[in-house]
Amino acid sequence: MASMSCEPEIAIVYSSVTGNTAELAGMLMECAQERWKNVRVFGPREFCREKITDFDAVMVGTYTWGSGEIPHDMRKVYRHFEASECKNVVTAVFGTGDSFFAEFCGGVDRFRDMLFVQTQLAAVLKVELSPEEREQSRCEKLIMAVGKKLPAEKVTVTHTI
Repeated sequence: MASMSCEPEIAIVYSSVTGNTAELAGMLMECAQERWKNVRVFGPREFCREKITDFDAVMVGTYTWGSGEIPHDMRKVYRHFEASECKNVVTAVFGTGDSFFAEFCGGVDRFRDMLFVQTQLAAVLKVELSPEEREQSRCEKLIMAVGKKLPAEKVTVTHTI
C-alpha cells in the first residue's frame, strides 16, 4: 500500500488577554495536528509578516474589546486579510466572550463578516468565557468543516499498488 500526500499548510493566528482565547486556540491546534502535519501558530504581529496565500487554511481567534470591537492587535490581521487577494484560502474564526455584554463575541462577528467576503469561510465558533471539556467536540467539528472546504488535492490519498 502506498500513500500519496500533499499536506495542506494550516495557520492559527490569535490574540488573548485573559487566556480564554489562547486555551481555545490550543484545543483547535491539537485537533488540527491530529489531522494535518503542517500546522503553525502565530501571534498577530508574526502573522502579518506572512503571505496569507502561503496557507491553504487560516483559523483566526480573537477576543472582543469594549462594546463589541476587534482588539487593537487583531485589527492588523483584519486589514491584512482585506488587503490580500485570498479568495481561495479557507478560513474559520473563533473566540471567547461574555454574554453579559450587549454584543457577545462582537469581534468574532466582525471577522466573520469580512472573511465571508474575502475568503472561503468554513466555520465560526463562539465560546462563553473559558472553554470547557464539551468544547472539544465543537473544535473537532470546526476542523472537519475546514477540511471539507480544502481542495481535493490537499487531502491525503491512500491506494493499493
